Amino acid sequence: QVQLVESGGGLAQPGGSLRLSCVASGFSFDLYAIGWFRRAPGKAREGVSCISSNGSSTNYGDSVKGRFTISRDNAKNTVYLQMNSLKPEDTADYFCAAARWDAVQDTCAPLPGYWGRGTQVTVSS
Repeated sequence: QVQLVESGGGLAQPGGSLRLSCVASGFSFDLYAIGWFRRAPGKAREGVSCISSNGSSTNYGDSVKGRFTISRDNAKNTVYLQMNSLKPEDTADYFCAAARWDAVQDTCAPLPGYWGRGTQVTVSS
């Protein structure tokens, strides 16, 4: 069955770094865009970053541009999110999802049923 498993979350200090991983199985990973999304307590879900199926296109939310980098290794069915210069406002549950790449808007839309369970990121001193 479709599975996406996130890992790499934890506690980081402001200015610190974390690298999240999303390992997928149960579907043709290299045919799908993958997106990272987050939900902070009391806030709506926010798109963080997306990467196209072959990795040639990426997209970042305004709040993370210049600090986060998304990448993928299709041989390992894995997408990474390198998070640098972390801020307390990055505190959230982070989820990965298989997605449809929108070439017009240069972003991605998550597919129902293709979500991981999330990993928690806390940025605090």
